[in-house]
Formats: sequence, C-alpha cells, structure tokens
Amino acid sequence: MQDKTGNGCENSERMGRIGDRPYWVLNLSILIRAAHQIGVAVFLAAYLLDAIPGPPKIYVFIAFSSGGLLLATEWLRHRQIFREMAGMISVVKLLLLGAAYHGFLPLPATVLLIFVIASIGAHAPKKVRHRLLL
Repeated sequence: MQDKTGNGCENSERMGRIGDRPYWVLNLSILIRAAHQIGVAVFLAAYLLDAIPGPPKIYVFIAFSSGGLLLATEWLRHRQIFREMAGMISVVKLLLLGAAYHGFLPLPATVLLIFVIASIGAHAPKKVRHRLLL
C-alpha cells in the first residue's frame, strides 16, 4: 500500500494522506452507511417525537456499531482522518452526545444539532471534508 499526500485538488498540501482502499470495502461501506442511517433516524425520532421514552437498544447498537465501521472504512482511505474535518466532526458528535446523555445539554436539541452537523459534514465537498485541521 502506498500513501501519498493530497488528492490532486488545489492547495493539496493541506489535505490528509490518501491510502488505498479495496473496492469491495467501498461497496460494503455503502451497505453500512444505509444501516447507519436507519439506526440514526430511529435514534433521532425517539428524542424528537417523544413517542417512546428513548431509542430501542437495537437501534442504538446499529447506530454506534455502523458508525464505528464507517469510520474504519474511511480510515483505510484517509489515514489522517482524526486530523481532518471529517474526523473532528465525529469526535465533536460523540462529545456532544455524551454531554447530552449525562444531562449537561438538552437531549432533544443536542441530538438534532448532532444530526445537522453530521449532515453538513457528510455533504461538504471532499476538499473541505478531508482538509487537515490539526
């Protein structure tokens, strides 16, 4: 496996290192992402709609395990993921969720904020999403 700096975008010296990711991992990550969206959607709905006291444990498991797997598949390609905006967003989401779960922040509003942050980060252009911040 050969690591290289940048990805051909302008100002590539500020981009994270790029590694090889097998094509089958990319295809598998699409299925994992679909599972993640289902888990997170139920998680969000449970706190916003107040129909149930909290998200069912199976959906919490799906959201967290698929999120971890997605991070691992992204790490195969973007070796400095935690120094990039994409990785920092993941860390911020976990910190916000932990603070809300422990009562430091309002849970419904924080879960919605996390969802919005994740959506913006996931749909940002690649040269923004994978720009080195640290």
